[in-house]
Amino acid sequence: MEIVSLLLQSINSNMFGDLLGNMEEKQKALKAELQKIVIEEHVADGKIKIRVNANRVVEGISIDPEYLKDLDKEELEDFLIIGMNAALDSAAAKEAEATQGLLSDMLPGGLSNLGGMFGS
Repeated sequence: MEIVSLLLQSINSNMFGDLLGNMEEKQKALKAELQKIVIEEHVADGKIKIRVNANRVVEGISIDPEYLKDLDKEELEDFLIIGMNAALDSAAAKEAEATQGLLSDMLPGGLSNLGGMFGS
């Protein structure tokens, strides 16, 4: 009886160790892929552009220099907030989509739509 228990512990340990190791590798690969997905949000009729990647890292902000001449500080701040929030929302959606794909790849066929249980 004790041998069977030790054998099962060994199998479970190896199985879950491999699964977790594989998961870490897939998470690293996912993060690298998300880095490549760039979202560009335009506000103020395209005069302000904000670039973020799907890891939700801001990669750049560009503002038309001519537009700055007629813009006051509060307006600029408002446009930046609106643009950043929109860009980060889009990045979060891309991240969720990619994460769902990762989970689908990892789970057995019948369990791949577990995200649907949580409103996805």
